[in-house]
Amino acid sequence: MTDHKTGTRQEWLAARLELLEAEKALTRRSDELARQRRQLPWVRVEKDYRFATEDGDASLRDLFGGRSQMLVYHFMFDPDWDEGCPSCSAVTDGFAGSIPHFEHHDVAFVVVSRAPLGKLVAYKRRMGWDVRWVSSLSSSFNYDFHVTADPAVAPVEYNYKDQAQLEAENVAWRDWSGEQPGMSAFARDGDDVFHTYSAYSRGFDGLWTMWQWLDRAPLGRNEGDGSWFHRHDEYPATAGGPS
Repeated sequence: MTDHKTGTRQEWLAARLELLEAEKALTRRSDELARQRRQLPWVRVEKDYRFATEDGDASLRDLFGGRSQMLVYHFMFDPDWDEGCPSCSAVTDGFAGSIPHFEHHDVAFVVVSRAPLGKLVAYKRRMGWDVRWVSSLSSSFNYDFHVTADPAVAPVEYNYKDQAQLEAENVAWRDWSGEQPGMSAFARDGDDVFHTYSAYSRGFDGLWTMWQWLDRAPLGRNEGDGSWFHRHDEYPATAGGPS
């Protein structure tokens, strides 16, 4: 572990009650942010995006499956890769079991990547996920929703910053192109589909349930150089066990 201050139970309780007030304030603020998300204006989706699915070719509207709302996870899986992104894989581990609950709340949930459908299906079987995963390879969907950066295809934007702003913060953006994570929300009204919300980078940090649990562990995320982090089927059998 590490050196850490200790105290009596009474001292711990006093500190914990003070922290509880801060946690309650954060919860109230989070509720208010959720209300503000719902108040954003909806933008009609004009393009006819097409996706390759296990049931054949589908439009964005088709992906709703008859529901009025849809959440999309933009999973980083480049067409040239043989495996999905480890970080996106951990995010998917966290939400895969929630999908039946979403669906019974009138919310479709779809994972979208640019990799060809065959790679997506093979990888989700390896990971043991029962998720609807579709390929956007044949459309501009990823570029239009700013989760694939390629200045040769479309102006680069990520987390609502353009190329110049991104480079000003990190010069590595100057010569970089490729996949980025994100999530988007859509609403359907008859034949009309609307984009209602998107979040990127740490904007969907709270949806990565692994971090939310680790934030409550004694050492927090304790990321270090990240060398401990793997896909769930790649951890050594002794990882984190008794030394």
